[in-house]
Amino acid sequence: MINRVILLTIEGLGVGALPDAPEYGDAGTHTLSHLADAVDGLALPTLESLGLGHVSEIRGLRTMAQPIGSFGKLGFQSRGVDSLTGHWELAGCAVTEEFPDYSQGYPDKLSAELEAILGRPTLGKGVVAGQEALSRHGKEHLSGKMPIVWTDGRRTCHLAAHDTIIPPKELFRLCREMRKRMRDSWGLWRIVAHPLAGDPAIWRLDSARRDFAIEPPHQTMLDVLSRASQILIAVGKAGDLFSGRGITRTVQTGSWTGAMDEVGKMFSKVPRGLVYVSLDVLEVGAPEAAVALQDFDRRLSGLLEQLRTGDILIVTGDHGRDPRKAHGLPTREYVPIVVTGPRLAQGVNLGTRRSAADLGQTIVEALRGQALPVGDSFLDALHAG
Repeated sequence: MINRVILLTIEGLGVGALPDAPEYGDAGTHTLSHLADAVDGLALPTLESLGLGHVSEIRGLRTMAQPIGSFGKLGFQSRGVDSLTGHWELAGCAVTEEFPDYSQGYPDKLSAELEAILGRPTLGKGVVAGQEALSRHGKEHLSGKMPIVWTDGRRTCHLAAHDTIIPPKELFRLCREMRKRMRDSWGLWRIVAHPLAGDPAIWRLDSARRDFAIEPPHQTMLDVLSRASQILIAVGKAGDLFSGRGITRTVQTGSWTGAMDEVGKMFSKVPRGLVYVSLDVLEVGAPEAAVALQDFDRRLSGLLEQLRTGDILIVTGDHGRDPRKAHGLPTREYVPIVVTGPRLAQGVNLGTRRSAADLGQTIVEALRGQALPVGDSFLDALHAG
């Protein structure tokens, strides 16, 4: 019987373009393969042992004769490509509504409404990766006291401000207000607040960020498992992406390494239910991303040692982030899935799943919740025969 599921979701962990990737300008993308090529190979012995090398050809990874985990890859049916829709579909909620097109940045009317809420002018407002936005506008932000704004070109708006210009609590309040007022008129489903501190040379976007998102439009595995009286712990921004709905407790961390440390502590504190973790491991630059991913792999080995009978540990992603794309934004890709746990089957090829909702359905079945309307469980394949 399964008592506990640990779900580790690495942002941007893509393994090849989805069939509709050309519609998003993402034909030929493959985050892990291109990252490995950029650094002459990745060393990921833990993920390799779980079967990641069977999912796709990645320089540096072998296909193990006897993987200790099961493996496959997940596709996405939702419209759009970002953490919000990615995590929602992983949890069994696929979004088919068309997304707004802000690929050329925000129009003047939207910018004016945004600035009216903030009560001051802003910088940026274009499509750009976050670290690039800070590099471009950091000095002017400090001198002119204007918040930095950028977009992913679709449903998400990012807002950064130094704590001497807008204190974090006030920044969070303003972002919450923006989310409420701009959801329907402009289709902005998520406003991300990035409090900044200290010198621009040390600014990092994963520190103290908060995501203010609308609630998922349909039922998710969190709703189902909450009704089944399971303990649901969200680590990192996972809780924010569901607007806290169904979550027992959210643990905010300042970095992915901090999130991994928190997960390690939970093995003795959370005896059952779901520990749902969002990890921003992949940096914008390929060398940094490779180092971080290899560090994650080492830390993952320690978590595997803590698993006990009745546990399932899952590693997957929410979208791609191909290092060959200059914008550094999410890319429309499959994501890998590797699954392991004591007394679970080993070396099972889970295949290419049409929808990431299959994962949510599997977790719901494992933890004895009511079946979701979408997704096909692969739990039977994980039972050792």
